[in-house]
Amino acid sequence: MSPAADVTEQAHRVVRIVREVLGGPAVRAACVHGSAVLGGPRPTSDVEVLAVLDRRTTTAERRALTDALLAVSGARAHGGPARPVELSLVVHADVRPWRYPPVCEYLYGEWLRDDFEAGLTPDPAPCPDLAPLITMARAGDVSLLGPRPSELFDPVPEADLRAAIVAGVPGLLADLDGDTRNVLLTLARILTTLRTGRIRSKDGAAAALLPELPEEHRPVLAAARAQYLAGEHGDWTDALPAARAHAAHVAGAIKRAYQD
Repeated sequence: MSPAADVTEQAHRVVRIVREVLGGPAVRAACVHGSAVLGGPRPTSDVEVLAVLDRRTTTAERRALTDALLAVSGARAHGGPARPVELSLVVHADVRPWRYPPVCEYLYGEWLRDDFEAGLTPDPAPCPDLAPLITMARAGDVSLLGPRPSELFDPVPEADLRAAIVAGVPGLLADLDGDTRNVLLTLARILTTLRTGRIRSKDGAAAALLPELPEEHRPVLAAARAQYLAGEHGDWTDALPAARAHAAHVAGAIKRAYQD
């Protein structure tokens, strides 16, 4: 099965789970975002799904949804290894008309698995990350269920998109030592988005940024891009000093681009 077909099949499975837990009438629509609409999934890409609801969820429903996703998501999936799932639920009235920051009714991601397995149930909360997520969904305009994203969502104002992506920079820098590859690529994507208004794939953003970097900052980003395309993470222990210097350089460029 091709990577795209694999992601599509798993995305539809996620939508079925949402409908089974919440009841079909509660789910207005569902779509993909992220790598699925930015040039196609890569070997380690998540299955990124956004579902739009017509009502709020209960704590019991969110717990049931979490338990069901633990069984089908990621290397530790109870039913056997699978691509990681990232599922976001929004209530339609919370995002249309658009307001910032929007509220995410529910979020599942593998980075939270330990907390979920320990009994944490995610609650609704403001989520700036919905700004780039909805922007990607509208650009891809791929529906898994119901109306297309361009019919469901208002365009995200440029100022809100810029504010949302920059808000994540401190957290990325804090995660650099533990998730080096993805942090370097995400910083590249933030910078290219600020400069162009277009959200690229992680490898596409790195390719666009590499030619303009000072020579000493190119090798770590080139290595991160190559690992991403190959589905590898690599051992960054010896390269961490160079990665930190690169990240500081790009973070400075992000600050300048945001202020322009």
